[in-house]
Amino acid sequence: MATSNTQDLKGKFGRFRVLIMGRANAGKTTILQKVCNTTDHPEIYDTKGNKVDVAVVTSSIKRGNHNIANEMVFKSNPGFVFHDSCGFEAGSEDEFESMRKFISEHANATKLEDRIHAIWYCIPMDDHWRAFQRSEEKFFRECDTSRSKFSTSLS
Repeated sequence: MATSNTQDLKGKFGRFRVLIMGRANAGKTTILQKVCNTTDHPEIYDTKGNKVDVAVVTSSIKRGNHNIANEMVFKSNPGFVFHDSCGFEAGSEDEFESMRKFISEHANATKLEDRIHAIWYCIPMDDHWRAFQRSEEKFFRECDTSRSKFSTSLS
C-alpha cells in the first residue's frame, strides 16, 4: 500500500523518467524488466504520444538508427518512462551529440514531468580487460549529469 508521501511524490512527478545507457548486451532490458516486474517488452511511443510499431523500431536499431526521445513504457509499471541512448556507444559523433543534447534539455526542463530523474549507465564486465570504452570515458568526461541522479551498474 502506498503511503501519503508516495502519493504526494507521484502527484508531483507524474511519471518517473529514466535514461538507460550502455552497450548492446549490457543488460539494459533485463534491468528494466526487473524494475517493472515483467518479462514483457515495453511499448514504445514517439514524442507526440503515438505508439510506435516495435517491428519498425527493432529494424531501425539493427540499422543503427534510433531516437533517444522515444518513450518506453512497460504495461506492468506505467509510472516509469524509459529512454534508451542506443547508438552513441558505437562511436558515432552525431549520436553522442544527440544524447548530450537530450540530457541537457531534459535535465533542465521546467516541467518536473519532462525532466530526466535518473540516468542508469550499464557497463558489462565480461570483457574485464576492456571494461571501459572510449565512448564511455567521453561520456563521463564531457556530459553534465549534475541535475539528474546518476547510477552505474556493472553487469
